[in-house]
Amino acid sequence: MSNALPFLQFHLPLSTMLLVFNRAFKGFGCDNSEVIDILAHRDGMMRTLIQQEYRYMYSEDLLKRLAKELRGNLETAILLWMEDPAGRDALVVWQALSGDVTNLRVATEVICSRTPSQIQIFKQLYRSKFGTYLEHDLERCASGDHKRLLLAYVSIPRHEGPQFDGNQIGNDAKTLYKAGERRLGTDEKTFIRLFSERSREDLAAMDSAYHGLYGHSLKKAVKKETSGLFKFALLTILRCAINPGKYFAKVLRKAMKGLGTDDTTLIRVIVTRTEIDMQYIKAEYHRKYKKTLNDAVHSETSGSYRAFLLALLGPKQ
Repeated sequence: MSNALPFLQFHLPLSTMLLVFNRAFKGFGCDNSEVIDILAHRDGMMRTLIQQEYRYMYSEDLLKRLAKELRGNLETAILLWMEDPAGRDALVVWQALSGDVTNLRVATEVICSRTPSQIQIFKQLYRSKFGTYLEHDLERCASGDHKRLLLAYVSIPRHEGPQFDGNQIGNDAKTLYKAGERRLGTDEKTFIRLFSERSREDLAAMDSAYHGLYGHSLKKAVKKETSGLFKFALLTILRCAINPGKYFAKVLRKAMKGLGTDDTTLIRVIVTRTEIDMQYIKAEYHRKYKKTLNDAVHSETSGSYRAFLLALLGPKQ
């Protein structure tokens, strides 16, 4: 297939795209390259329109047809991509909290790495798509301080913007020190309150203030004073407050490092962040690991699955 085809198909009219889809689905097997060339280069509005028009033209649900035609990691990645960003978050969290085996780490990562407005939108979709409240599922699946933090984090409104109160930041840093490193045992309620009530900008400034006051970062204090999923949730909130691109670059590196590839994580992060902040993630990955994210993905994947992820990533950075 010509390298120019994705560029040409990017400008195809909708009616032609639907004919290309129909052609890709005919015969023995699916022409994955045709599907990738169209879907990987369309934004959420256009993907929704394609689904609507496909149903109108062929009296068939495009998602069900894709699930029938595709296989393995490519199927997983494309079906997740067909959702809008909030729909993806709702789906990933619901899958992590439902079924025989729950994955609280995945649910925690999604919840604690999202902004307040993103959380509110995907909470609404969670309710409408799956017929249950996110808070109810968290109550059922999580426990202890981890549960209390997640419930507070998805419920309490937080400011979004660059403003913060310097005096408050200093006082908060001192309060966390008194609740953790200064005392015997940890006052988890104070950590939950401040991490769930303060904005990202507040927490990033608080980390800097903590280092200035006590000679090391707030992240180090959290690692020392907490454990398990509670620690993971606090660190995810803090790291995404400071630099979400760096956080996700590290998650991707871990997914591809060592023997074998964690494709579930690779798909989740690339698909859910492509329309959010992937350029920043790519820049952080290259800066930290001296290798482009595209090259790393290319070396750890293969076939149509590789082609789709690389199409989402776009040009090397």
